[in-house]
Amino acid sequence: MYPCPFVRVLVGNLALKIPVAAPPAGACVHPSASPCFAKIRLDKFPHQIADVPLVTPDDHAAPDSPSTSFSSSSPSIAARFHLSKADLARFVGKSSFFTSSSGRAKLEVSIYTGRRGSTCKVSSGQLLGKVTLSLDLKGFAKDASTINAVELHSGWVSLGKKTALKGFYSSPSLDTQLYLSVKAEPEPRFMFEFDGEPECSPQVLQVQGTMRQTVFTCKFSCRNVADRSFTFTSRSVFREPGCSRSWLSSFGSERERPGRERKGWSVTVHDLSGSSVALASMVTPFVASPGTDRVSRSNPGAWLVLRPDEGTWRPWGRLEAWRERGGAGVGDSLGYRFQLLLDAAMGGNIILAESTISTVKGGQFIIDLTGCVGNPQGQSGSPVCSPTGNRDLNFAPWPFSSYRGFVMSSTVAGEGRGGRPTVDVGMHYVGCAEDAAVFVALAAAVDLSMDACRLFSHRLRKELSAPDLLR
Repeated sequence: MYPCPFVRVLVGNLALKIPVAAPPAGACVHPSASPCFAKIRLDKFPHQIADVPLVTPDDHAAPDSPSTSFSSSSPSIAARFHLSKADLARFVGKSSFFTSSSGRAKLEVSIYTGRRGSTCKVSSGQLLGKVTLSLDLKGFAKDASTINAVELHSGWVSLGKKTALKGFYSSPSLDTQLYLSVKAEPEPRFMFEFDGEPECSPQVLQVQGTMRQTVFTCKFSCRNVADRSFTFTSRSVFREPGCSRSWLSSFGSERERPGRERKGWSVTVHDLSGSSVALASMVTPFVASPGTDRVSRSNPGAWLVLRPDEGTWRPWGRLEAWRERGGAGVGDSLGYRFQLLLDAAMGGNIILAESTISTVKGGQFIIDLTGCVGNPQGQSGSPVCSPTGNRDLNFAPWPFSSYRGFVMSSTVAGEGRGGRPTVDVGMHYVGCAEDAAVFVALAAAVDLSMDACRLFSHRLRKELSAPDLLR
């Protein structure tokens, strides 16, 4: 398998320095009493929001020189942008999108004071100033695989002399300054694409440019929990050899009762030889809360994602999903939480992702630990380290492997849209086929959760409506 080139642009080490003039007696309020935040935007990518600490000119904590500790594992990361090869190609090919041609992109940082959010669709922050930087990504656009990390900017930038914060006085003769660091680094990924919906038992293709090659096949099934039998919607019947399913009850709940619930779904991922290399199984039914037709956050459904281990299955991760109620004029969303399952000796599970996805527009499920610090072994490695993996790759044994930066992402279609998920996995987390397959199984579980959390007043698609499946 060969990875695709990606580039990650990191913005961090933000600090705001406002020269304070002498105010009337009793009227001075320290700048730190007024919270500030930044809206950071790279060309056409959605803006990201981060807090900006305030420092006074004589504050020794203010950075005076480029930071040497700025990295993807630094807690000072304020924004991150992931650029594909197609994004980089646009930098050179369409100068109208950028400040100039030849691979330069526009980074815009707007500084606000006050509370975040909006009231009556009007933003609730006061704009203090704006900084625009031209980033030279020409080298990455040519060949991202051969370029090392590049520091594009590090230092103070003027916001202008007219900045004023409510509650204290700024000097009219001095510039307000913003400190920031910008770094670009290569981030190769493996890209996969389902050639159909997960419930239709599709093939999974690896994508590299215009090339697409089959690497996995999926088998979707509906299981009748009461009699432990299996009803397969795919044409061929698959049975797991020597696999005990006693772990299902230990990870599921006891609320498998007659009523409105969706249960017993599973997706098995096979390699080209027909061997099962990953499994996602619904272990806690998706049940409507009493008096409603929706799966609530307080009573979510759950999937268990497993990997093969010497003829049986070992739990790797647990995905919980529910339906979040939208506000006025806003559609509902799919809420999710993904945990890495650790041995009892490790002190509990680790939450790697928790967010929401619009049920109308769809979105992305993302595990991105850029800016997170701390890992058991202090080294990069495979998160699954399958028994058949290459031991010469110096990967730490599961579950002691570390997670740094971008891990994986997958697309999720909105309700009724029938999307075909695409999956990106960071190259550093794939040492063999099983390492990639477990993320494919997780992506299938997330996509199917959109259907499992569909309002119970709505009917499911026929592929999900097996005779033994209660709606």
